[in-house]
Amino acid sequence: MRPLHPIDFIFLSLEKRQQPMHVGGLFLFKIPDHAPATFIQDLVMDIRNSQSIPVPPFNNRLNGLFWDEDSEFDIDHHFRHIALPQPGRIRELLTYISQEHSSLIDRAKPLWTCHIIEGIEDNRFAMYFKIHHAMVDGVAAMRLIEKSLSNDPKDKRIVPPWCVASHRSKRLQLSKISRMKGVLSSIKEHAAAVPKATQELYQTIFKDSKNPDHVSTFQAPSSILNQRVSASRRFAAQSFDLDRFKKISKALGVTINDVILAVCSGALRQYLISHDALPEKPLVAMVPASIRNDDSDLSNRITMILANLGTNQNHPLARLEMIKRSVQSAKQRFNRMSSEEILNYSACVYGPSGLNVLLGAFPKHQAFNIVISNVPGPKEPLYWNGAQLDALYPSSIVLDGQALNITMTSYLNKLEVGLIGCRKTLPKMQSLLIHLEEEITQFEQLITEKQKLLLESPDSTIEFKKRA
Repeated sequence: MRPLHPIDFIFLSLEKRQQPMHVGGLFLFKIPDHAPATFIQDLVMDIRNSQSIPVPPFNNRLNGLFWDEDSEFDIDHHFRHIALPQPGRIRELLTYISQEHSSLIDRAKPLWTCHIIEGIEDNRFAMYFKIHHAMVDGVAAMRLIEKSLSNDPKDKRIVPPWCVASHRSKRLQLSKISRMKGVLSSIKEHAAAVPKATQELYQTIFKDSKNPDHVSTFQAPSSILNQRVSASRRFAAQSFDLDRFKKISKALGVTINDVILAVCSGALRQYLISHDALPEKPLVAMVPASIRNDDSDLSNRITMILANLGTNQNHPLARLEMIKRSVQSAKQRFNRMSSEEILNYSACVYGPSGLNVLLGAFPKHQAFNIVISNVPGPKEPLYWNGAQLDALYPSSIVLDGQALNITMTSYLNKLEVGLIGCRKTLPKMQSLLIHLEEEITQFEQLITEKQKLLLESPDSTIEFKKRA
């Protein structure tokens, strides 16, 4: 038995019918050239007949405040095979994922399901995997995915993702004495982290409030993004060329993450303007940050950075500058702390906001307007039984008061974007994908203008900044 981490417990406590707390991924594969007509049926049959034993966390089920091993593991409960109606467009695929992502996972069993979906245009098939956020965070989920696929297109082994043996399962096969020592060690580490976390908390309350770049949990404005949600979800996804973000980052002297946030900021601004719903004050984004300092792939080890999206600014460079400064301010604070100190600090600063989401005591207050997450992904091509992974789109959670979530991951030279939102609350949410492309293009045009000015005169950068 493995005790629930406090963050895992929070994710379980937040769940209700209209608020599922699972994350997911949609993986598109290209069927290999010259593959038999029964390629997918053979794949599914091999998975069902596999003699491999599920490993943690896939064989863990809830038992009070602990994860226990499921002694009656039933593959038919978790694994499904369906075919899209013709012509198998991406539109029908996303509709199916929207419906599946809306439903809760049965807590009597390990908290995950896997779907193989055939009949997709361009000779492709998909795997949709969803798993409760209490079991993994984004970084852990990405590690589990990479371990289940191969870098070799000739590797024909079909090992189900939930059966990929690794050192993680060995670490869990510990004696009761070892587990107790681990629990006591964890308690000791948290206790040792209290003084530093308290010092940083004092700094935040009494000193950082005077810093214009500091973003508090009290400055996010009300917006249409922050309404109660229904149980119905809409999932939208698209791939973007990662090199475009890299070129913008290099030309403007900021990080790729800063550019990504700025592009999302501009897209949100345009979406809200189109619905006559742009707040006067800038939106605030919660950006999850991993504090995992080992190679583990279980549980949750995350904190959050609050970023000022600058949506009250008309010019994209002005928004980018506000984002850059607010993110740097948060990073400087966390760089002064260990992972345990960060967890203690985060519990004090963000805990009341989580409790408010759970209890709904102050429905008009939100610590942030939207979650924007970016998880590093595989840099090399991946294959499953010879089928190349063509794209992977992440799908996360929405909450009461948080009706939209933007999650991204990188794969090869692409940035894969997944939007999940409340279908009832946010009309035409998929139009955000168009606005994202428009914002990238606008930054590229600004870079071209800057380069042109530099060719005319080295001192013209001053003029460029004035125009911003």
